[in-house]
Amino acid sequence: MALLEILQLIGYSTAAALHFWIAALLGQGRRVLNRLERVLLVLAVCLGVWHASSLLVVLHTMLGLSQDRWTPLLRFADTLAVTSVTLTYSLLLHLHLHLWADARGRGLTWTERARVYLSYVPSVFLVYAGPKLWTGAYAPMFVRLSHLLLPFALWAAYVLCLVAGTDFLIARLSKSQSERRLLNTLAASFIGIAALILAVYGLGVGHGTRLGLYLQTIANLGSLLPTALLAYHIYRYRYLGLIFKESLILASLGAFVLVAYLFGIRTIALWLTERFELRPGAVESLLILFMVLLAAPLRRWLDKRFRRLFEEEAGLFREVAARIGKSAGRYGQLPEFLRFVEERAAESLGLRRVSMLELSPSDNEGGKGEALSLNGNEKAEEKVSAARPNLQSHYAANVPGLLKSGGAAAATVKEIESIEEVDSHAQSEQEHWAARVLELAAESGLTQIEDEPLLRERGWEVAYALRREERVVGLMLVDAPPGALTYEVRSSLELLAGQVAIAIEDSRLVEENVRLERRIAQSERLAALGRMAATVAHEVKNPLSAIKSIAQVLREDEYLKREYARDLELIVGETDRLSRSVTQMLSFARTAPQADEPRRAGELLDSVLLLFQREAAARNVTLKADFGAREEELDGASAASLRDALTNLVLNALHATPSGGRVRLTAHAEAGRLTVTVTDTGPGVAPDQRERIWEPFYTTKQRGTGLGLAIVRKRIEEVGGRVRLAPSRPGEGARFELNLPLKQ
Repeated sequence: MALLEILQLIGYSTAAALHFWIAALLGQGRRVLNRLERVLLVLAVCLGVWHASSLLVVLHTMLGLSQDRWTPLLRFADTLAVTSVTLTYSLLLHLHLHLWADARGRGLTWTERARVYLSYVPSVFLVYAGPKLWTGAYAPMFVRLSHLLLPFALWAAYVLCLVAGTDFLIARLSKSQSERRLLNTLAASFIGIAALILAVYGLGVGHGTRLGLYLQTIANLGSLLPTALLAYHIYRYRYLGLIFKESLILASLGAFVLVAYLFGIRTIALWLTERFELRPGAVESLLILFMVLLAAPLRRWLDKRFRRLFEEEAGLFREVAARIGKSAGRYGQLPEFLRFVEERAAESLGLRRVSMLELSPSDNEGGKGEALSLNGNEKAEEKVSAARPNLQSHYAANVPGLLKSGGAAAATVKEIESIEEVDSHAQSEQEHWAARVLELAAESGLTQIEDEPLLRERGWEVAYALRREERVVGLMLVDAPPGALTYEVRSSLELLAGQVAIAIEDSRLVEENVRLERRIAQSERLAALGRMAATVAHEVKNPLSAIKSIAQVLREDEYLKREYARDLELIVGETDRLSRSVTQMLSFARTAPQADEPRRAGELLDSVLLLFQREAAARNVTLKADFGAREEELDGASAASLRDALTNLVLNALHATPSGGRVRLTAHAEAGRLTVTVTDTGPGVAPDQRERIWEPFYTTKQRGTGLGLAIVRKRIEEVGGRVRLAPSRPGEGARFELNLPLKQ
């Protein structure tokens, strides 16, 4: 077998397989292709047909088949070759018009559409070439159509130079360094191929010589260079979302090296036999044995070079590990880290998209962070882990609470008015959906699920639970093109899930430490404020009592009452108001109210309702109640704290509600806890004040101490409860929810 035949056999077969493989990847089980991808698919098929038909002609010559017997096959191969190569350059122009429009962020203009249609005008040539190939005595297509080679060379060179210029311009617009490098390299290869085609077919360089045959073969294989560059870009950067499996590339490289080496052995063996008159076959056997001995070191050398050229997964894990080490112990960097992992994982593993969903514990301190939790409270988690430390029991213990919480937030987006409420609703829906995914994983006993309608309804293929020991801290959602989730990729995703879970846990520990430090600092500040308030209150309370007593005595004098009645009423009213402010300051300063006797929830709520009936009537505000929990009992401390909290909340609600409005109290018990809601029809709380209203001495009213809500939160938290400003419903103003434990 001559070197030219080896070149033609390896070149045409490799080129045909590569183009058909790209076409198969584009069409295999993908979503609807866009216009650019459709044109690229047809172009890949045409190039594959061109090289396959050339391979048929080469095989006919190599096998020494009779020309007369196989003439129809040769004519058919020539017809396919001429048709495909004619359409190839039109498709190349068509493709680059779409690339140029996409690079400018727009569709095709009417002039570009006209250029698309004009690019296919040379296809009219097929009407002449087809019959020419099938009539008369058979001759190879380059001989049969030799008088058209110059026009073809000029057309091909024009197209290649034009698309090369387009690639250079697109590269200047691209923001991706890898894409710029690819486009510039493609442009240079197009110019080189244009020069070679023009020299071989236009100017006849090497015509009639053996060098000319080599040049003609290289020109025919010209498309292999840009396609190989594109294939490398697909493998390395997952261009167009396509996947080249490593096994395919290794097999192709191995076949190429094997054929080349065997040809070298045969050539060297024949030369040594003729030169030194050695025994035929002995030299070839020795060289094959030498090849076997070199196989192991050659494999190591190739593997090292191959990994350095193509391997991305190791680089991904190095970057992730380095990022974890860099962000360890730093506060607030978890979202940035998760975005980095999503982008790098999708790019390195050939995935369409990756999303990290963190399922964080609840933190309802004063309305902050209403995120749902898969972990539950710490005590419940410890009991579950100790009693049933397997995955199934862990999910079963934690998921139902999430499902229930998610169901409570089932209001539609249309019923939610503010952007903040929409965000809270979307977060609840996402957490609820994640809980359902984890429940499916628990039922199957796996840490990942795939091919589930629940995943596909949101465009995901696989979901991995992010687990640290027995704790589930989130989900990793993966969307991948067909064939991308190989064994290696799945293994990489599992390792990545473990690393991300560690990062989330570490970040939570840091955030918890920061919260504790802030809480300690807040407690110290509040204690100092409380001591100051207590001192001021004691100093003010006695003079106020004296002033009020004097004013009341003066009112008993008929003359003074007749002349100064309005002034004395003002003095008494203002001293009462100041006395209430002083009482609030003293209440804020106390560590805890004096415990009452254990009371039923219904009795306590009725007493609060009765206390404010007269003031509600004076303000023309309807005070309603709906107590679903009446017989449940509160211990003394909880009852006293709830009474103080409700007193402040109802008073605030009455002040905020206009005449004709209503204030509503509701209560219900569930899972050993009492939830009380106070709702008004006032203007509500502005989004920029939802956090500040819990701060001591912050008020939006002209009069007041700003301690009411601070006292509410302090009293409820002292007995192990929670308070939050809940999202309002249509027709409501502010909505406060108190949640505290019932008596065991």
